[in-house]
Amino acid sequence: MAHYYKLGQIPHKRHIQFLKPDGTLYSEQLFSTEGFSDDYSLLYHCHPPTQIIKTEQQLDVSPQIAEEKMLKHRSFEGFKIKPEADYLKSRVPVLVNSDCHIVLASPQQSMTDYFYKNTNADELIFVHEGSGKVITQYGQLPFSYGDYIVLPRGTIYQIHFDTTVNRLFIVESFSPLYFPKRYMSRLGQLMEHSPFCERDIRPPQDLLTIDQKGDFLIRAKKKGMLYGLYYGTHPFDVIGWDGCCYPYIFSIHDFEPITGRVHMPPPIHQTFETNSFVVCSFVPRLYDYHPQAIPAPYNHSNIDSDEVLYYVDGDFMSRKKVTRGMITLHPAGIPHGPHPGAVQKSIGTKETKELAVMVDTFRPLMLTKQALDIENQDYVMSWAE
Repeated sequence: MAHYYKLGQIPHKRHIQFLKPDGTLYSEQLFSTEGFSDDYSLLYHCHPPTQIIKTEQQLDVSPQIAEEKMLKHRSFEGFKIKPEADYLKSRVPVLVNSDCHIVLASPQQSMTDYFYKNTNADELIFVHEGSGKVITQYGQLPFSYGDYIVLPRGTIYQIHFDTTVNRLFIVESFSPLYFPKRYMSRLGQLMEHSPFCERDIRPPQDLLTIDQKGDFLIRAKKKGMLYGLYYGTHPFDVIGWDGCCYPYIFSIHDFEPITGRVHMPPPIHQTFETNSFVVCSFVPRLYDYHPQAIPAPYNHSNIDSDEVLYYVDGDFMSRKKVTRGMITLHPAGIPHGPHPGAVQKSIGTKETKELAVMVDTFRPLMLTKQALDIENQDYVMSWAE
C-alpha cells in the first residue's frame, strides 16, 4: 500500500517535538513493515502506547489439522459454519499452511469489551453478508457487502456490525499483502491497464481521538497463541498520523474485469498478491467475443499451486450444484475443469453474473477438523459422466 495519506494533526517534520495545548509532548509511534525497510506510518498518541498494566494467561488458538497431505478435489459448505456471538470465537480456520490461513466467520455481535490485533499476519476480510464499520487507531472504515477490508499486521481494531447476520471470508497472510506488481509503476502508482485505481481505495476517515485512562483489553494473536494485554490508556488516542502503511477498503464491485476474444486466464482477475499466494476477483463481465469462442474455462493442471474458490453470488456455468459460501479446493498435481456438459452449455452465452474470490497458494494447503465437518464428500466424483 504505497500511497501516502494523512489524517488529523501532525507536526511539520518527523521526530521533532510535538506539543499538546498544556505544553507536554504527544507520543510518536513508528508503525512499519519489513523492519525499517518498507512502508510505514507515524502515529501521534496522547499517551505512550506501551503502558501495559496486567496480562492474561495465553490461549492456544492454533488450527487443528485433520489432513496434512492429499491429492483429490474437495468442496465445503461455508454457510454451515455456525454463527457465534463473539467475533474471535466465530473465526473458524478451514484451510491452512505456513503462508496463510483461510478462515470463515459468522459473528453476531459487535466487539465492545475488547480490541484485537493480529501481530503475525496481514488480514484480508471479505464481507459476504453484513455491514458496519471497522474502528482503528487510524480512523474508521465503513464496510458493506462485497468489501475487502485490508488490515496490516499489528493494526488494533474493533468491528461494529449493523445486524446480527454477518458472513466473512478471511485470509490471514504471514507475508505482506500488496497490489499486483504488474499493475504498478516503478514509483508505486496503479497504471492505466490496472482493473482498479487509487480512486477505488477507501482509506480511514473520521479519526477518533479518545484521550482516556483506564483498563483496556487488547487481545493479541501471535504464533497461534492469543494473549490478553491490558493497557492503562485507550488505544485510539491518536491525534493524527501520516504515511503509507494503514488499513483500507477496496470493493469487489469496483474491480473492472479484463475481457478478450477468447477465454482469458485467471491472472487477469488478480487483485492482491504476496510472495506465497495471490487473490483474484471474479466479477460480472461479458464473455469472450470470438465467433467460435467457448466461454467455459478450459481444463487446466494445477502444477505449482493449490486453487481455492469461494463462491459469493450469481450463476457459475462451469460448476454443478453451487451454493452461496461454497469453497472448492483443487490441489496441485491433478487437472480440473468444467463439469460434464458445461462446455457445450456455455457456447453462445454472452455474459456472466458470477461473483467469487479465488486464492491460489504456492505451497499445499492442509485441512482442519472444522473443514471436514462441512465437506461435500462426493465432490471428487462430480466429473464422472
